[in-house]
Amino acid sequence: MLKTMNRIHRGVLQVSRGRLGRRVGAMPVLELTTTGRTSGQSRSVMLTSPVHDEDVIVVVASRGGDDRHPDWFLNLRDDPDVQVAFAGAPKRAMRARMATPDERSALWPRVVAAYKGYANYQAKTERVIPLVLLRASDTDSG
Repeated sequence: MLKTMNRIHRGVLQVSRGRLGRRVGAMPVLELTTTGRTSGQSRSVMLTSPVHDEDVIVVVASRGGDDRHPDWFLNLRDDPDVQVAFAGAPKRAMRARMATPDERSALWPRVVAAYKGYANYQAKTERVIPLVLLRASDTDSG
């Protein structure tokens, strides 16, 4: 179902030439492109990004509260060099890393404030839902 929703969202963006689908609620939508961990092929997914700071974009590996991590998360865990595009803008090279436990503790309330559903997703699963920090490749120090 999540893959179908992603295809529909991408189609809405394409048909409307980016006028529709740039945001879900208060959250901007981005296209994240990773390298498949087994295929080596580029894989793209549409994600919301509940937190933006000056040099970091946060995405949530919730998978709707499923007990498994999303494939895109597993891909970037194995190869953190990704591409990110907003609203049809050109893709930008970025580097991904999982938030540390302290960073996650500080960011989680902001994530839930942006979309209360994330708290419900966390309650549905025993895994700790990872937060992923995306930074421009030339500014990431860790």
